[in-house]
Amino acid sequence: MIFSTSLHRELRYTTGAVFMVILTIMLTSLMIRILGYAANGRVNPTDVAILIGLGTLGYLAILLASSMFVAILIVLTRWHRDAEMVIWFSSGLSLNSFIKPILHFAAPIVVLITILALVVWPWANRQSALLEQRFNARDDVSMIAPGQFRESPRADRVFFIESISKSLDHVENIFITDVRNHNLGITIAKQGLLQTDAHGDRYLFLNHGRRYEGIPGQLDFRIIEFERYGVKVSSQSPPAALAPPPRGLDTLTLISQPTPAHLGELLWRIGLPLLALMLSLLAIPLAYVNPRLGRSHTLVAAVLIYLIYMNLLNLSQTWVAQSKISFGMGWWPMHLAAILICSILFFIRRTNMSWSHQLLRPILDNITKKRPA
Repeated sequence: MIFSTSLHRELRYTTGAVFMVILTIMLTSLMIRILGYAANGRVNPTDVAILIGLGTLGYLAILLASSMFVAILIVLTRWHRDAEMVIWFSSGLSLNSFIKPILHFAAPIVVLITILALVVWPWANRQSALLEQRFNARDDVSMIAPGQFRESPRADRVFFIESISKSLDHVENIFITDVRNHNLGITIAKQGLLQTDAHGDRYLFLNHGRRYEGIPGQLDFRIIEFERYGVKVSSQSPPAALAPPPRGLDTLTLISQPTPAHLGELLWRIGLPLLALMLSLLAIPLAYVNPRLGRSHTLVAAVLIYLIYMNLLNLSQTWVAQSKISFGMGWWPMHLAAILICSILFFIRRTNMSWSHQLLRPILDNITKKRPA
């Protein structure tokens, strides 16, 4: 009872601290990436906070699995280093005695990871995809900002205006460049007016300007001066909604529509809770530290095992999505390998402990016999 209570208390505190550190690092990286997208015009600046929140929700399952693995390693490594393990082993416990309390601690986290992987992850990806589609479906004029060059969502036009009215319908000193059938067109105008016709189509009418058309590198450019020139910027019919990517589909849809891409995504979602469970067990023998050798080699081995395990999961997902292997042959080999490695490590640690006890026992007996009464 005292053993389990002490272990669970330290694991809870350490897991919370590790989770906050990893979450801070992930949030910093995610914020820099999304702010870069906003600066490049790939996402709406007003949606930055929402996208950061959705990204955080999507990666919570991976963060929890990593935090639990690192926390178990830290706690058990400290117990080995501070000789607390010697006390527990002397009281009759063995290395196998840690399996039950570790599983008892990891079970709620694994259940939470399962819910996050099967439900929250696709929902967050689906909402992010909807925000991106809504931003890409905007018309060209809605992206215009005074004093900035802006590219259209279709990447076929670049706009620049010097100033815009408060009502957002009058602009001045306009520069537009577009490419049609390998012909470059450059339009310059002093004023512009945004209007909507009877059919709901929006046009940008330019006044008192000039247009240059031709193929870059050739001299036969055509120059057109105009009093009024109209550019269609949006249509009344809304753009067709794009199908969400496999990672944005709910789990029931992946099961009901077993395409290779859907099965690959399903493999990844199922693999996350299994990965978290196996890592919690692997951390028990990996935390063993010999005070004479230090703990660097143990931490290096733990990091390598985590990276290899995670990369194998991603590789299996890719192979199933590309139909290189079937789902039935892709979801279990990495987890079986983890079980075998965990069993081998448990055996090695128990054997090493028994060998050390057999070697040290005669020495301790001789010291006890030679000690004066």
